Amino acid sequence: MRFLTFVFFVLFSVSSFSQILNVERLRKVTDTTGWSGSVAFDFTLARSVNDFFIVANDIHLQYKLTKHLFLLKNQLRFVKIEGENFSNNGITHFRYNYKWKPKITWEAFVQGQYNKVSKIDLRLLVGTGPRFKLSKLENYKFYLGTLIMYEHEELSDGSATSKDFRGSAYFSFSMYPTDIFSFVSTTYYQPLLSNLGDYRIARESSVAIKAFKNFAVKMTYLFTYDETPAEGIQNSQYRFATGILYSFK
Repeated sequence: MRFLTFVFFVLFSVSSFSQILNVERLRKVTDTTGWSGSVAFDFTLARSVNDFFIVANDIHLQYKLTKHLFLLKNQLRFVKIEGENFSNNGITHFRYNYKWKPKITWEAFVQGQYNKVSKIDLRLLVGTGPRFKLSKLENYKFYLGTLIMYEHEELSDGSATSKDFRGSAYFSFSMYPTDIFSFVSTTYYQPLLSNLGDYRIARESSVAIKAFKNFAVKMTYLFTYDETPAEGIQNSQYRFATGILYSFK
């Protein structure tokens, strides 16, 4: 049973919240019941050539029973440089899983987020659907999720508030061919049900290489595409990050 749960120190990062949260990387694989998770809070005030003000928090909690799993994710980042807002975004996600069959889990979630850089004042999501386990191998895991969700979105570009239903299909796989190497990837596809030409795609892939003991170097690439973003926002965005992580079982 292997998983990476906490970013200990970031070596290089282009910080930007994607518009689609990858819930797969939040799942903590464990056979025991009870609480688990992590909490981090950062506050930075500095003056050099410019004045910097940064506030960030990252809370991840999980509670597991025999057939029930509860996930809570809360993330916030605010960056101001020389009085100018450089980044201001946050997301709160709550998800419930019920293990219906050995290979079928039913999911339900609610999510709220905002991203001032992407001109998202508010995006509320409520969704539900099945999640299928496609493999039995411990070192090679494949999952498929097919959900439907209601979306309430308010943008700051002057467009009207939208209230629509979207599909949310995802395919996730995790590979652990050796004790020192792992590869995890998840792809999301979220079309508007009333107009399939209006869709979002997100892919997050990461490679982790064990350095020594419980420490590993992790490289993550995230790509998102929105067919109809807010006015003035690019369709595609990406992020590449490298960090040192602490892993435990």
